[in-house]
Amino acid sequence: MKRATIYLEDEIHRALKLKSVEADQTISHLVNEAIRTTLAEDLDDLADIKNRNKEKTISYEDFLKELKSRGQI
Repeated sequence: MKRATIYLEDEIHRALKLKSVEADQTISHLVNEAIRTTLAEDLDDLADIKNRNKEKTISYEDFLKELKSRGQI
């Protein structure tokens, strides 16, 4: 495990301290989990983008026409 120095806004630090006591977990654990979750979401987003690259694109005008023809707008 690596050690790092980070600077937190006072309100965030206070919230983390309270949450760490309530959850009986260290601030380091909470920060690691938050970062891990964010990175996992980024990976999911990148995978979605890659999969959607194969989709056919249509113009905004054509999209509006399609919605109108289906009675959705």
